[in-house]
Amino acid sequence: MPMDYLGDRQRNLSAGPKTGALTDDAGTSGLAAFRTEGLSKTYGAGGPNEVRALDGVDLELPSEEIVVLLGPSGSGKSTLLNILGGLDHATRGTAWFRDMELTAMTDRQLTRYRRDHVGFVFQFYNLVASLTARENVELVTDIAADPMPAAEALSLVGLDARLDHFPAQLSGGEQQRVAIARAIAKRPEVLLCDEPTGALDSRTGVAVLSALEAVNARFGTTILVITHNADIERMAHRVIRFQDGRVIDVSRNPDRVAAEGIRW
Repeated sequence: MPMDYLGDRQRNLSAGPKTGALTDDAGTSGLAAFRTEGLSKTYGAGGPNEVRALDGVDLELPSEEIVVLLGPSGSGKSTLLNILGGLDHATRGTAWFRDMELTAMTDRQLTRYRRDHVGFVFQFYNLVASLTARENVELVTDIAADPMPAAEALSLVGLDARLDHFPAQLSGGEQQRVAIARAIAKRPEVLLCDEPTGALDSRTGVAVLSALEAVNARFGTTILVITHNADIERMAHRVIRFQDGRVIDVSRNPDRVAAEGIRW
């Protein structure tokens, strides 16, 4: 990734709205972030317990958008996220990240893809209890090709005053923001989030969503968010609804709401 990545993609957050409607200037790079054709994932193939986690998914997701994935448990959201993130293999069909065919990659190639292009945020923070917030972020910066300083990543999510605090000294929302800082410190083009607010109350969850919103606005990071909370779809550029392993609806948000305006 080029050294001037931040300079090329940085936007002035202070000029943007903090609440109410958001402007829609995402997806301007032209090349889709992800594309799938007939993407399927089957477990127990051919047996009586066969489960089709994904069943022929066709999608095209522009770059620089916040995309919310909605649907009941078992509808295929996490399976899609895992395949797009290089954590799992499809049974059939194809998936691309930009011009890279993920479904043709070896495990070693997928490892490099995850390292160089993708950040992950999960419902559970997966922080190392014996390390400070700064040190947890440095776990990623030590292996990334062009990382931002850990202190800068933590500052981006509003944790300037918590650099040397241990996870046990942080609230749930603060721990999740450390996890986001860790994910963005390697400057990923894509951030994949699986229920990032699932363990949080509304107030702390909004702080986490605001951090994601800031990352998208400042760096143009493509962000995919799995959630069961339908209200979160109001901050998305695009909403994808799943049912029984299939995409049943894809819609764009004409009037996005800032994260600070979301409650549940």
